[in-house]
Amino acid sequence: MSEKLWGGRFSQDTDTLVEKFNASIDVDKRLYASDICGSIAHLKMMAHEGIIPKDEADTLIAGLGRVKAGMDKGEIAFSDSLEDIHMHVEEALGKETGDLAKKLHTGRSRNDQVALDVRIYLKEETLTIIRMLTGFQRALVAMARKHMDVVMPGYTHMQRAQPVLFAHHLMAYYEMMGRDIQRFQDSLKRVDVMPLGAAALAGTTYPVNREYTRQVLGFGKVSENSIDSVSDRDFVMEFIAHASICMIHLSRLSEELILWSSSEFAFITISDAFTTGSSIMPQKKNPDVAELVRGKTGRVVGNLVAILTVMKSLPMAYNKDMQEDKEPLFDTVDTLKICIEVYTRMLPNIMVHRDRMKAACKQGFLNATDFADYLVGRGMAFRQAHSVAGKAVAVALSQGKELDDLSLEELRSFSDLINQDIYHFICLDQMIARRISYGGTGFDNVEKAVQRAEKELNS
Repeated sequence: MSEKLWGGRFSQDTDTLVEKFNASIDVDKRLYASDICGSIAHLKMMAHEGIIPKDEADTLIAGLGRVKAGMDKGEIAFSDSLEDIHMHVEEALGKETGDLAKKLHTGRSRNDQVALDVRIYLKEETLTIIRMLTGFQRALVAMARKHMDVVMPGYTHMQRAQPVLFAHHLMAYYEMMGRDIQRFQDSLKRVDVMPLGAAALAGTTYPVNREYTRQVLGFGKVSENSIDSVSDRDFVMEFIAHASICMIHLSRLSEELILWSSSEFAFITISDAFTTGSSIMPQKKNPDVAELVRGKTGRVVGNLVAILTVMKSLPMAYNKDMQEDKEPLFDTVDTLKICIEVYTRMLPNIMVHRDRMKAACKQGFLNATDFADYLVGRGMAFRQAHSVAGKAVAVALSQGKELDDLSLEELRSFSDLINQDIYHFICLDQMIARRISYGGTGFDNVEKAVQRAEKELNS
């Protein structure tokens, strides 16, 4: 029989297909650094508590350092027969320190070990993603600062609605990314929990000092319940849920970049470095980066559905189903990171066609609400003013004109409250300038919003 960590009570070798089916090493090998980090902390704790002699712990810690160096260099082969990264580390340690390596697993189980490994990994990756999102915010704010005077149509129902500043539109994504950062920061509190010492599910008979291990590893707190410690994957589900929301934000931006770069809109031109061509149509320039980000959103949302489905009916405590938590987690981390990075690099290389955006604001009656507001300012009730403005739009439509193309005589036919100053009132710059409510698209408001963001990012 081939020797297994758990093979004492078995009388037959594991079927080779079952070895392959049961193994997770192809996926969890990327946890080797986290696994070794946790093992070193465990050894330090055991030496501190006198569970094993200090000289033995020192020998094993030095051996783990050599194992990590070998894994860093790709010098250690992985095999399905050793199932997972924990057994690979222990096997490699045995080659470094002999039978002494068998003491490494004292007082712990692979159940609390893997829970620790994933938490160590996810803490680091979450902090990295927060930094990347902050970098993307910087790119958004820099682009907004560069285009403070650019006016574009704002849309509702994908129909032109009212003019807004392009910088104001970009700052909407700054706010979205800010909420994403807050979610990831908040979720770190639930990742930052040290489960080692729970063992398989019931705790251990060895006098382990979990608080000491927590301090060595730099975790915020120790988990309270040994059963929950090994069966909790809430932090994985929560991370992927937050990542899904973040990807949906990026997907919404993708949709707008795709539309804006089309010939029908022509609001922007995406750099050649972030687009591709067609194999058959020489003239094509395709926004493939934006389309891929939009497409990968479905992938991350799918990962969320996968982990929720894995966990939805599991009894306490650890079950082998939970081995399936890592593929959706790792894929989500990788996908989110590259999407944030590519957009952070792409955004500064987008050319904004301000004249085209401004021209679009002058078609489609984007000043109709301001027309009504003009009448309200002269004493007319808003509902009546809304009706008057609607009738004016209908007449202008029938003539193929915009509201400001109608003569004063024509406009006064709708209300004798209208005077020559109506044309100044409904001109583009005035419409923007009057949006003075906090958070609106007025010039001063957007300037202050960008200044606040710059201060936040530099604090």
